[in-house]
Amino acid sequence: ARVACRTATTAGAAAVLCLAFPVHPPGRPERTRAPELEAAGVPVLVVQGRSDRFGVPGDGPDRRVVLLDGDHGLTKQHDLLGSAVGEWLATLTRSS
Repeated sequence: ARVACRTATTAGAAAVLCLAFPVHPPGRPERTRAPELEAAGVPVLVVQGRSDRFGVPGDGPDRRVVLLDGDHGLTKQHDLLGSAVGEWLATLTRSS
């Protein structure tokens, strides 16, 4: 997710899908990685576990965050994950 956000515009990506974005290293909330997420330059969907030990990003300009039960591994609620991604992709294709 971090690399996708950092390289999205250079690679010519239309959008970035982050299946969990590590906002900070475990136990180091003072070391934020939020600027990487904020600098994507394209629409971003982050699907994140509510109890992710790497932190939970918030919505932002051109960024939607969907919270699911669980942690960074997103091993729960696969049906909701699929629905969220499908709806987001449909929105992107309608607006392009």
